[in-house]
Amino acid sequence: MKSIYQFFKELLREIFDVTSTLFRIMIPIIIVIKVVEEFGGVVILSEWLSPIMESVGLPKEMGLVWATTILTNIYAGLIILINSDAPLTVAQASVLGSMMLLAHSLPIEGAIAKKAGVSWLATLSVRVGGSLVLAWLLNLSYQYGDLLNYPATVLWQPEVSGDSSYLGWAIEQLKSFAVIFIVISALLLLLKILKILGVEKLMAILLRPFLRLLGISKDATNLTIIGITLGLSFGGGLLINEAKKGHISARDVFTAIMLLNLLHSLIEDTLLIMLIGADFYTIFWGRLVFSVLVIALISNVIKRMNPRTCERYFYRDVSQS
Repeated sequence: MKSIYQFFKELLREIFDVTSTLFRIMIPIIIVIKVVEEFGGVVILSEWLSPIMESVGLPKEMGLVWATTILTNIYAGLIILINSDAPLTVAQASVLGSMMLLAHSLPIEGAIAKKAGVSWLATLSVRVGGSLVLAWLLNLSYQYGDLLNYPATVLWQPEVSGDSSYLGWAIEQLKSFAVIFIVISALLLLLKILKILGVEKLMAILLRPFLRLLGISKDATNLTIIGITLGLSFGGGLLINEAKKGHISARDVFTAIMLLNLLHSLIEDTLLIMLIGADFYTIFWGRLVFSVLVIALISNVIKRMNPRTCERYFYRDVSQS
C-alpha cells in the first residue's frame, strides 16, 4: 500500500512539474503572439518571406502561409493556404509542406527548447535554415526530373471557429491546455509503468545503434520517441523535467531537442500536410532522412568543439539553474 501511495505521489509531483513548466512558457508567448497578429505582424513577416518563397519555386502568396505557420501553427497556415487563390502542383505542395513541417510554432517551441537549455540561435538556425535547405533541394530535384508537375488535390477544408471574439479565443486556449494536461499525465503514467515492466530498457537496447549514430544516449530514448511521435511540446516538456533533475546530460538534451526540432508529431503533422495534396514520400521519408542526416552531422561537429564554445552559443546545463 505504501509503495502504491509513493508511486502516485511521485507521479502527481512529476505531472505538476512538467505541466507547470510548460504552461509558464506557453501562456505569455501565446498572448504576445495574439497581440502581434492583431497589429499585423504576420503580414509584415510574410512580405519579408515572399522573395524567399519564389526562390524555391513557390508563389509569393505562400509567404503569408509560411509566416502564419512560423508564428502560430500548421493548422492556421493551412487555413490561410486553402482560402488563397493560388493553385499548387504536387511538387509545390510538397515543398511548402516540408517547410511548414520543419518551421512552425517557433515562438512556443523555441521557448520550450530554450528552457531545456538549447539556445535560440541553435533552434532558429536548424529549423528555419533546415527548412530552406530542404525546400531548395526538393525544388531542384523536382525541376531537374520534371517530377510531380501536376495539380495538387486539396482533400480537406479546415473548420474555422465561428466565435472570433477574444473570449472565444481564450476558451480555445483553455481547451488546448486541458488537452496538454491530460496527455502529459497519461504519458508520465505510461513511462512509469514501462520502467517497472522493463520495457524502457528493451526499447533503449533496440534503438541504441540508431541513437548512437545521432549522439543521443539511452537515457533520452523514450522521451525522444514521445517527441517524435506526439510533438515537441510533450517530448520537450519531459526532457526539461529530466534535465533539471540532472538525469540527462546537457549535450544529450541538446542533441535530442535538435532532432525534435526537425522531427516531431511525425504521424499527425504528416497526415495534415498530405491533405493539401503533398507527396507522402517527400514529407515523410524525405523529412525523416533529412533530419537524421542533419542531426548526425551536428552531433559529430559538437563532439569536436570546445565545450565552452558549445555552452556559450548552443546549449547550457539547466540542472545547475
